[in-house]
This record gives sequence, structure tokens and C-alpha cells, in this order.
Amino acid sequence: MGGAVVDEGPTGVKAPDGGWGWAVLFGCFVITGFSYAFPKAVSVFFKELMREFGIGYSDTAWISSILLAMLYGTGLGLALNFQPSLIMLNRYFSKRRPMANGLAAAGSPVFLCALSPLGQLLQDRYGWRGGFLILGGLLLNCCVCAALMRPLVAAAQPGSGPARSSRRLLDLSVFRDRGFVLYAVAASVMVLGLFIPPVFVVSYAKDLGVPDTKAAFLLTVLGFIDIFARPAAGFVAGLGKVRPYSVYLFSFSMFFNGLADLAGSTAGDYGGLVVFCIFFGISYGMVGALQFEVLMAIVGTHKFSSAIGLVLLMEAVAVLIGPPSGGKLLDATHVYKYVFILAGAEVLTSSLILLLGNFFCIRKKPKEPQPEVAAAEEEKLHKPPADSGVDLREVEHFLKAEPEKNGEVIHTPETSV
Repeated sequence: MGGAVVDEGPTGVKAPDGGWGWAVLFGCFVITGFSYAFPKAVSVFFKELMREFGIGYSDTAWISSILLAMLYGTGLGLALNFQPSLIMLNRYFSKRRPMANGLAAAGSPVFLCALSPLGQLLQDRYGWRGGFLILGGLLLNCCVCAALMRPLVAAAQPGSGPARSSRRLLDLSVFRDRGFVLYAVAASVMVLGLFIPPVFVVSYAKDLGVPDTKAAFLLTVLGFIDIFARPAAGFVAGLGKVRPYSVYLFSFSMFFNGLADLAGSTAGDYGGLVVFCIFFGISYGMVGALQFEVLMAIVGTHKFSSAIGLVLLMEAVAVLIGPPSGGKLLDATHVYKYVFILAGAEVLTSSLILLLGNFFCIRKKPKEPQPEVAAAEEEKLHKPPADSGVDLREVEHFLKAEPEKNGEVIHTPETSV
């Protein structure tokens, strides 16, 4: 689980690590931006929805939860864009894959910076219905990005027909991999609390008496920091000495995110929430840049399409529980501190599951040789070779006298370039 799996993909076509892949990366950047930012950006409409329909926090939290669950588990809605774009990105990048994942994941904070204040502006001018209608129209740009997803085609060999690959639509054999099972469990627990702070931080600020526009700006701060955190985390994860241990870096990012949630629970004014959004943006960006890179490293590219579908399905169940449970807790206590503590505890638990499980259940320690065996091996290495009856001086003379007959290349003016 700690090492990266290297393969050429199911079709045997080597990833170009560039070329048209940059167009695919741009499409994945836009699709990821809409897929992740839209469910969080709609939180600026929550207060208006609560006033109009007379509902509580737990009811409005279902909006973001259902959007994220559709993205993760159903294969419908935003998932029709998001999951195929990740698979295509994986086909086009191999050596530069961590960097490509980091750049594509940066679409989420970039679009969050734009959609959050835009949503507040649309609500003030057109109401929440008009705002939803215009944001829905913007989502149609994902169709243009889908047109950039050009499949890689293997070069036809002379005398051979087109290559066909027989693969099952959903490969359940990934559950035999203990690393995958551990990752899926840790990711599901993480999602229980990961999206709670972005969903509730704007309402938290509004309850403190912060003006609506200024409260919506908190998501912009979070997104702005996230923009730089994701590519930076992808660059670090791609370093030769770090990449084999990317799972530990991912575990650290989850631990950092959980600590940020616990620290955010102590915020009592707008300044405290800004500081929270800064640290949450750093840790959230690290998680976003590493989560799918680590999954690719665990299962390899040939099983990634099945693995990501199964992981997102499990996370869909968790995301349906996370934000609504935070809303229920807020309706019962009317204290945001407990909501942030709940989120932090869940994310911290997930980091410990991944770290301890990988350390004790997955990592294999090399066996220490017995003293007798080690001594025998040492004696064997230093023992002079037995006399085989061959005169080494004659062999040396033969090799020097006739090199062209013994596999060596003789450079002459006629053969040298």
C-alpha cells in the first residue's frame, strides 16, 4: 500500500504524459471545479431557504449531501462528468500523474472562490430560484469539457487485427487487496466529517451577525488557500523519495484537517473563522490532491476504474450521513462548536485507521537472517573459487586477440558514425 504501482493501463498504450493530455487536464480541471465547488457554494442560499420554508439546519444540509451523494455513488448527475474525467486523466499521465492530479484538483478551490460570492450576488439580485437557474446554466459548460476526452488508441501491428480488451464492468476482485479495503474504510469515515465545516461555516458567520456578503467571503478565503495547497501537495507527492510513502502523507493531511476542525470549534468571531478557513484550506487541499493519487498507487491503473467506483459508492453513503447529522446536532444544541468537534473527531479517526492499518496490517518487515545462516553466507562470499581446470591466462589472451568473435563491437572507419 505504501508503494506506487506502475503499469501501462488496460490497453497497453503508454501514457503520453503531455500532448493532448494537457487538454484533458484542462477539461478535468473545469469538471472537478463544478463537481466539488457547486455542492458547497449552494450553502450561501441556506439561510434564505430556512426563512422561506421554515426548516432547520438538518433539512438544508440534505441539499449538499444529496448533491455529493449523487456525485459519489449513483453514477448520475455530476458523476457522469467527474468519474470519467478522472479515469481519462489517469490514462494520459503516468510519471507526471501526481502533478496532474494536483492541478486538476485545484479546479475545486478555484471555482469555489468564484461560485460562492457569485451565488450570494445572484441571491441578492434574483432570489434563490433565479440563482439556482443561472448556476445550473453554468454547469452545462461541463458538456464542452467532455468533448475534450479523446480515448488513447494503440498503434495497429502489421498483420494483426484491432486489439480488443475483455474486461468486466465492475471488478470486485479489488476487495481481495487489503490495502484497498483499508483505504475504502478510512475514506468513508473521513467523508463523514470532511464536508461538514464548508457546509456550515457561512451560516456560522451569519449567526454571529456578520453581513451576508462578508460571510460568503469565507468560502472564497478557503478556496484561495486551497488553490495553492493542491498543486503543492501534488508536486511533493511526485518527488522520487516521497512518492513511495504517499499513503503516509495522505494520512498526515487527514490528521491535519481534523486538527483544523477542532481548532475551528473555538472560533468566536469573524477573525477566528478566517484563520480557521486558512488552515482548513491547506489541509483540505492536501486531502483533495492526494486521495485519488493514493488510490491509483494502491490498485494500479488497470483496476482504478472499478476501485474508484466502489470507493465513491461507499463514500456516497457516508456523505448522506455526515452533513445532516451535523445539522441534527446543531438543531438540538444551537452550538456550532459541537458540530466542528464532531467533524474533527471523524476525520482524525480516519487518519488513524489508515496510518495504523497500513503500518501494522499492510507493511511487511524483512525477516532477519539467523546467525548460523548469515555466517555461512559470509563464508561463501569470501571463499575463493574452486579450481575448474581452466587457465585464466589463456582465456584473457583469447578475449583480447579475437574480440569480434566474442560479442564485442569493433569500430572501424567504415562502421563508425
